[in-house]
Amino acid sequence: MSKKSDINMVETPLMKQYLSIKRNHPDAILLFRVGDFYETFGQDAIKTSEILGITLTRRANGAASYVELAGFPHHALDTYLPKLVRAGQKVAICEQLEDPKKTKKIVKRGITELVTPGVAYNDNILEHKENNFLACVYINKSFGGVAFLDISTGEFYASEGNIDYLDKLINNFKPKEILVERTKHKEFIEHFGGRHYITNLDEWAFNEEAAREKLTKHFKTQSLKGFGIDTLGHAITAAGAILYYLDVTQHNQIGHISSISRIDEDSFVWIDKFTSRNLELFGSINEGAKTFIEVIDKTSSPMGGRLLKRWVALPLKNIDSINDRLNVVGFLKENEDIRLSFDEKLSEIGDLERIISKAAVGRIQPREMVQLKNSLFLIEEIKKLCAESNEPTLLRIAEQLNPCSLIRERIDREIVPDAPMTLGKGQVIANGVNEELDELREILSSGKEYLINLQQRESERTGIPSLKINFNNVFGYYIEVRNTHKDKVPPEWIRKQTLVSAERYITPELKEYEEKILGAEEKIGALEQSLYQSLVHSLSEYVGSIQLNAYLIAQLDCLLSFTKCAIEYNYCRPEVKEDDVIDIKQGRHPVIEQMLPPGEQYIANDVYLDTSEHQIIIITGPNMAGKSALLRQTALITLMAQMGSFVPAEKASIGVVDKIFTRVGASDNLSLGESTFMVEMQEAASILNNISPRSLVLLDEIGRGTSTYDGISIAWAIVEYLHEHPTARAKTLFATHYHELNEMEKSFKRVKNYNVTIKEVDNQVIFLRKLVRGGSEHSFGIHVARMAGMPPSVVKRANEILSELEKSDQRQTLSKPVEDISANREGYQLSIFQLEDPVLKQIRDQIKNIDINNLTPLEALNKLNEIKRLTGL
Repeated sequence: MSKKSDINMVETPLMKQYLSIKRNHPDAILLFRVGDFYETFGQDAIKTSEILGITLTRRANGAASYVELAGFPHHALDTYLPKLVRAGQKVAICEQLEDPKKTKKIVKRGITELVTPGVAYNDNILEHKENNFLACVYINKSFGGVAFLDISTGEFYASEGNIDYLDKLINNFKPKEILVERTKHKEFIEHFGGRHYITNLDEWAFNEEAAREKLTKHFKTQSLKGFGIDTLGHAITAAGAILYYLDVTQHNQIGHISSISRIDEDSFVWIDKFTSRNLELFGSINEGAKTFIEVIDKTSSPMGGRLLKRWVALPLKNIDSINDRLNVVGFLKENEDIRLSFDEKLSEIGDLERIISKAAVGRIQPREMVQLKNSLFLIEEIKKLCAESNEPTLLRIAEQLNPCSLIRERIDREIVPDAPMTLGKGQVIANGVNEELDELREILSSGKEYLINLQQRESERTGIPSLKINFNNVFGYYIEVRNTHKDKVPPEWIRKQTLVSAERYITPELKEYEEKILGAEEKIGALEQSLYQSLVHSLSEYVGSIQLNAYLIAQLDCLLSFTKCAIEYNYCRPEVKEDDVIDIKQGRHPVIEQMLPPGEQYIANDVYLDTSEHQIIIITGPNMAGKSALLRQTALITLMAQMGSFVPAEKASIGVVDKIFTRVGASDNLSLGESTFMVEMQEAASILNNISPRSLVLLDEIGRGTSTYDGISIAWAIVEYLHEHPTARAKTLFATHYHELNEMEKSFKRVKNYNVTIKEVDNQVIFLRKLVRGGSEHSFGIHVARMAGMPPSVVKRANEILSELEKSDQRQTLSKPVEDISANREGYQLSIFQLEDPVLKQIRDQIKNIDINNLTPLEALNKLNEIKRLTGL
């Protein structure tokens, strides 16, 4: 708001109150409760009207000319609040804290909640199968700490590491809002980009000592050793800043945040943001394309859907844990009856994580209470199924599942089965729970019969057949008599209102009855509220147990999803080992095979990689032959195996990998001024700087973003670096158009050439998409151009040029090595006289025809000037 607007607003008591509250939350839209409406004023009103598409008005404001105004009915909050938050706005909800009828002064108001993109409970804001994480990043030079909290489920995580590691976690957890030190906002953008919703906090909120004290006080512990983060100072700083932010946003009831978990870098496979994007794990830049998560997510519950995303983002490295998951999938696959029973029960379970979180903060609604009760009954049945299975992992789950029978029976006893969504919208507390409540309901119930009897009695006594007893909010119960019978009205009736065709009366008996009825209604509302709150309070003791139930149910749901995929898509159980071999027989791409037209088979392929003989496979072949798909499927099969899922192959043996790197496809980042080649080199640099002995590296068309000769040089150097690395023999698949790289097999013993086959029939290319040993000589780019619908004249001319170049031997080749390759690993030298650039050809011809013996100094300078002109410099 402008300064002038602020001064004008102060003219009225309401605006004085508004401004005093607004000053405390200048960066939030203030929803100011006025009667039955939430109003916004000034700049907030302009912004709100644009986002919500509601009318912007102007209102006289004391001595001021006007103030902008936009509002909506209070009961529409659930409709409009999500729109504001999804538009990236913080919203401060200001309620009336007292009954306007009971005060002669201006109504007392205050902020009851500050809703931000990362701090929300509202179901209309939250995605059911997606966590709503608030993150905090604490940067200290090239190192830092990060914490993630989903207040809607109570999940709290923390970790620390270098900038690349923090970036990986931010990408995997996809927070809706990130807290950053105000003075380090620019530094955060430099490291992590500007695509995030960022909230700046003051520097003093990032104090390790204060953070440690805040966390131990919240968890009621002496130290943080029990959570595994005691020595992680940067992670503690970030986590403490999150709790500080909850204080600032008026979220004080956070008992459901009962623990904090360490994200241990050593426990999970490294998947950076490039790899996640290139494999299209969660999203795709191609419109309408299916993502990996869409294909494998067959979970029945929101909890399972959220956990599955974390399993995809954080595959395991521990073989025992992986096999525990694989064992359950195998068991469920073989035991149809148990599988179908699990599926039926899991599909009926509600979102336990979010329901119990709402209970912990006193926001659980009656219908959600019933859903919680039903879920706890289902958990008892699931516990029994797990116990009867005799499968070790399921038995462990059975031991930990807690049906919470005491609170479940109490809910069953006290809440009606068809409870309304909210209190005050109908009967919530069951009969028989409270004697006074039952008596008051009897009064209401018998009151209807009393009114019918009274109406009939008075009608007979007065001889007025059309006499009616009704109710309105102005003067309560009344008797209505049509004008044709008003001469029959007894003298003791008191006239209250005259209408065109009738008159309304009250009687002492009717007023006495009214007081009894209205008093009963008010008391019933207060009693129901009190009894319900008592139940909610008791439920808070079970928060930890129900959160554990939710996590166990989510695990079962994920494993059942893996089983469904294994059956429907014909996946096999992989062998996950400690060795360094990846051996996939007849592997398929899990997403592409589901996108094929009906009846078309996916062409499966074998891939074998190790660190002793087949460390690096160079794959050549034409465009559209399937090189990129082969690379992606190898990564996805490895990732799936280490998630504990069956895989799309006939057989697979996976030596545990600790990092998966991909550089697949070109993607400009023009908004940041970065070209395709720059992005490509950044991704490649990230790979080379982070490889380990157990890394899996997948490179596709490295170097194609620059000139052919630069590209070959870079590609060659990268392969050489991977082969000659002193400590890390990273298993690598390298797809390329540069057939010259096939020469590397002769000099580098762990480099092997393969190509994706094609068949040429009547000048037409048929893509067989089969990987075979040996390099390929042609790229068949012109054939692909023809298939893409290129004009025939262009295709014809391209063939002519290609033929001309081949005849004149101007295609790029590699000269003999400068010296013995075994002694010099710098690779081959490119010859200037074998380059196909027409300008270089002209320069070569100019130099070739010079008679150096008879050239004068002046002629030499002129000749040099001509050559310079040719280059355009």
